[in-house]
Amino acid sequence: MVSDSAFEVPTSVIIIGSGVFGLATAHAICKNPLFKDTKVTIVDRLPFPTPDGSSIDSSRIIRPDYAAAPYARLASVAQKRWRTDFAPEHYHETGLCVTASSPEQGYVSGCLANVLSIGTDKVEVLNSAADIQRVCGLEGKDDGGSGSTGYVNWSSGWANAEGAMRWFRKEVEKLNRVNFVVGTVKKLTINHETNTVSGVTLNDSSVLKAGLTILAAGAWSASLIDLRGICKSTGQVLCYMPISADEEAFLSKRPTILNLSNALFMIPPSQGLLKIARHGHGYINPTTIPHPESPDPTETITVSLPYTHVNEPNLSIPIEGHRACRDFLSSIHPSLAVPSRPFTASKICWYTDTRDGDFLISYHPKYKGLFVATGGSGHGFKFLPVIGDSILECVMGRTPEEFKERWRWPRERIGERLWRGDGSRGGPIGMVLEEEMSKGKNKL
Repeated sequence: MVSDSAFEVPTSVIIIGSGVFGLATAHAICKNPLFKDTKVTIVDRLPFPTPDGSSIDSSRIIRPDYAAAPYARLASVAQKRWRTDFAPEHYHETGLCVTASSPEQGYVSGCLANVLSIGTDKVEVLNSAADIQRVCGLEGKDDGGSGSTGYVNWSSGWANAEGAMRWFRKEVEKLNRVNFVVGTVKKLTINHETNTVSGVTLNDSSVLKAGLTILAAGAWSASLIDLRGICKSTGQVLCYMPISADEEAFLSKRPTILNLSNALFMIPPSQGLLKIARHGHGYINPTTIPHPESPDPTETITVSLPYTHVNEPNLSIPIEGHRACRDFLSSIHPSLAVPSRPFTASKICWYTDTRDGDFLISYHPKYKGLFVATGGSGHGFKFLPVIGDSILECVMGRTPEEFKERWRWPRERIGERLWRGDGSRGGPIGMVLEEEMSKGKNKL
């Protein structure tokens, strides 16, 4: 761990990953006068926007609605930026309805308490399924879809995620400081005698050197360091359906509905497209790879890593995921879920989950010259306007007090079956992607 007094500004920085954490960190470095002479390089395996990146999508929820007060406060700061000077053309404040049936009601209550404590948002408590259905304009009367209790935060909203990421990329490019490299990082360059990381080696055997390497590769981070018992990659299902202009005009004025008990949600449609998705425990994809930290090329480990439409262009979500999204839509808007209106596209979005849902923003405890910024746990995107500054504060040894324990490198590794999560995940537990895929391909 680096203290503020011990921090030395590096002459060069390599950031692995051009997603939320990576791009935001590069922007913060370039804007900070202490780093005016620092050479900054971002390396990513695919040209931007990375088509299977978790934040390259039609929409993401923007909310301060968290049961953990520090995240609620930080998200509230980020939301002020979304409303004003951060990609405001891509932000839509139509409200968020957070609902549940037990036991997730405890998380909903925590969210509500924190939002009320902040005191800046317009909130309406909903004490019944009928109240939820009224506020969200739901046709269906099934509280298995709507949830039985919750609240609507009319000051929350959603953003066009890909649009915002493109906007932010241009802002970074305007600074004319970052060297963008397209290439797959094969491994970190580790001196095992001194336990020092001095850059990266790419698949083409070329080497990029830097005084500080920042690993911000999202769900792919576990392929470059051993994160067993610390982070795991989980796949979440997303389904898309074309929608008419009249239907969009009606639904676009309604709040997002997020049912934490079944982990399913619907964001208001835009550009003729409706999305149903799941924020649940997800699929794991156990993959055996060479041990990323071992000098022995024959040593292997097995970790969950993403499998996406980049790996298989015709990839569609498992039948189980398709059915869950279809059933949810049937329960809230049955007229949209008739057989004549199928989903026309689907994909798997990969989270980087941690045991408690906290980010991992820390120097590596073993390797000098290596900083890790990952573990977005499915809620990194909404912090895009502010997370880069927070990461840089941690790099400089100034981790915000309320996040010191939350973002630190864990003191011990804990088996994934013992992870508590943050209380917001519902739906099936323990699903393995290959097993679910083997049950047959769905027909959209």
